[in-house]
Amino acid sequence: MKEAIEKILAELGELKASTLKEVEEARIRFLGKKGEITALFEEFRSCPPEMKREFGARLNELKKAATEKIETLKASAGESPAAAGPAEDLTMPGDDAPLGSRHPVSIVRQQIVDIFRKYGYGVAEGPEIEDDWHVFEALNFPPNHPAREMQDTFFVSNGHLNPLLLRTHTSSVQVRTMETQDLPIRVICPGRVFRNEAISARAHCIFHQVEGLYIDKGVTFADLKQAILLFAREMFGPETEIRMRPSYFPFTEPSSEVDVSCNICHGKGCNICKGTGWLEIMGCGMVDPNVLRASGIDPDVYSGFAFGMGVERIAMLKWQVNDLRHYFENDLRFLGEFATATEV
Repeated sequence: MKEAIEKILAELGELKASTLKEVEEARIRFLGKKGEITALFEEFRSCPPEMKREFGARLNELKKAATEKIETLKASAGESPAAAGPAEDLTMPGDDAPLGSRHPVSIVRQQIVDIFRKYGYGVAEGPEIEDDWHVFEALNFPPNHPAREMQDTFFVSNGHLNPLLLRTHTSSVQVRTMETQDLPIRVICPGRVFRNEAISARAHCIFHQVEGLYIDKGVTFADLKQAILLFAREMFGPETEIRMRPSYFPFTEPSSEVDVSCNICHGKGCNICKGTGWLEIMGCGMVDPNVLRASGIDPDVYSGFAFGMGVERIAMLKWQVNDLRHYFENDLRFLGEFATATEV
């Protein structure tokens, strides 16, 4: 065994390799499962006890020397031009790179914006981190009012008169618009909002809204109904009908929920509309006089209406997506289905 160890050490000293392939062959020869050094370790098991200490130390030194030699050769080895193959032909056409596509929520949001722009609405945006005044107080949510419990809020700072929070609706943008823009006002407010809700197929803590606001002299509920009917027919088809059900929102009075006739079964009843023939799409109403006053607008001279809808909700109805979480998981298989969806 002593002679075998000395022989391998001598071979390692003279070992050379110019390519990674040769280095790998040398590693297998000495350190592989059937390598020469591995065979010596197998032979060491039957060595007499009085010799194991001496030969054990020598074998460990041999294995360490072989490992270091292989690593040194690997670091210095380089492929020769012949082994590396022909150089790249830069005159050849490149491989096609897969192109991305617009997110379904972005597609629907832009569709909504385009529809209302056609009817003279501008686009207003505001901060996602807002204060209590713009999200609640100016919208007729007094402190400790039960209506505040309708929206579970993420507070960024608390404990003072006007805490910061993640906006729960884009109505805060409407308030900022009323505070700064000259009358009349006709805007839509698209944006991302946040609510402290459990994530499920029908709910998420992050979603997108588009809210609208129209304030002028002589604005009536009939104007609101006509605006929503025009939008519904642009979005879901010219045969679409709407119905308005009485509801409650702190910032509008009177208030209404809006349903559209199911564009899947055309009113006959299906699993999408739960057999009713109708699909809920938004809430709306006439702007409460208190909201106008809070922004310095005289409710005795001006009136207006407001509405708001969830973008994901509209997208789910358009494409019959049964789980809201798909929009946030970035699964390329799901997003790829909308690569050609230039319109909804």
